[in-house]
Amino acid sequence: MSTVFVLNGPNLNLLGTREPAIYGSTTLADIEALCRAEAGKHGLSVDFRQSNLEGVLVDWIHEAGKAFAAGTLKGVVFNAGAYTHTSLALADATKATGIPLVEVHISNVHAREPVRHHSFLSPVARGIIVGFGPLGYALGIAALASLTA
Repeated sequence: MSTVFVLNGPNLNLLGTREPAIYGSTTLADIEALCRAEAGKHGLSVDFRQSNLEGVLVDWIHEAGKAFAAGTLKGVVFNAGAYTHTSLALADATKATGIPLVEVHISNVHAREPVRHHSFLSPVARGIIVGFGPLGYALGIAALASLTA
């Protein structure tokens, strides 16, 4: 069975209590369950992770690259949180590994502060899903399943 990595960046561990007017009341555990259900529809398994540390996220992208090269990984659904707008390291890791990556954001980042309008990940992502709340994760998994079928 192929796997999809679902990676989450800083502060996403606070979902459900963090700025509910923007992010809603859904917890990260709820999103994990949603991802597992969606992946199951496509015959995929999910490796779901969250870290507040940029270097850990880079290491996981490297790990994903090895799994993709070995044929055991379909790709990565990645909500990098604030690192989306600041991290060349995550973009470079994605580009270097060649993994299919779908960038996901719960809120519509383009309707928020101007600093959130730029993404270092977008140029190396297969696609971007923004503003659909937790459903964006399921859409990302479905997209990877379709793109890499």
